Amino acid sequence: VQLQASGGGLVQPGGSLRLSCAASGNTLSIIYIDWYRQGPGTERDRVARIDTHDTAYYADSVKGRFTISRDSAIDTWNLVMNSLKPDDTAVYYCSARSRDKRFWGQGTLLTVSS
Repeated sequence: VQLQASGGGLVQPGGSLRLSCAASGNTLSIIYIDWYRQGPGTERDRVARIDTHDTAYYADSVKGRFTISRDSAIDTWNLVMNSLKPDDTAVYYCSARSRDKRFWGQGTLLTVSS
């Protein structure tokens, strides 16, 4: 499975942005997709997950502001981020999990700043 993340950029506090993760290869093997982020000097933490039943899970820090979704027709997973804060500034990574392996895409940078 290959993953391509996109959509990062510079956003003002309170703004919104959508990240996308396009998957290719053996996408039928994907059990769930995670979005992780890594801010300056911090560890990589998971912020959201969606499984094949479209059940979503969120970190407390983003709950109510971020929404993860799947467009199965084009093998793309989106992360819509609202009410962005400077603390959301990070490199965001999408990651896919199959039964026996985890795959990573390249990161996309989100900067929240006025």
